[in-house]
Amino acid sequence: MHKVIDRTVKGKKFIPKEDDDLIVCRCEEITKGEIRKAVFEGMKTSNEVKRFTRAKMGLCQGQTCGRLVREIIAQETGVRREEVHHVLPRSPVRPVPMGSYANDGVMDKIKNQ
Repeated sequence: MHKVIDRTVKGKKFIPKEDDDLIVCRCEEITKGEIRKAVFEGMKTSNEVKRFTRAKMGLCQGQTCGRLVREIIAQETGVRREEVHHVLPRSPVRPVPMGSYANDGVMDKIKNQ
């Protein structure tokens, strides 16, 4: 049986801030407050916040908002921004034919049959 670890902030209530309605991730329309709430709920890494909020999952793949999300995580956890790890890369947003990766002309052969 797996042990469940409670990582939420015990004994504290989430306190909203004035700028919590500021949009940080424009692609997914995620606010600073949503990211802060995710950290308060126990998400401590960029990957966890990404999965919890969808921040950095839009078309830009975090190129626009990645730095801001890391800064918010760092501020909320009390660590330096450099200590918050980058998100692990994932597959492309759009499907790509495997022949494009290999560049071996397989797709041309299939089309010509």
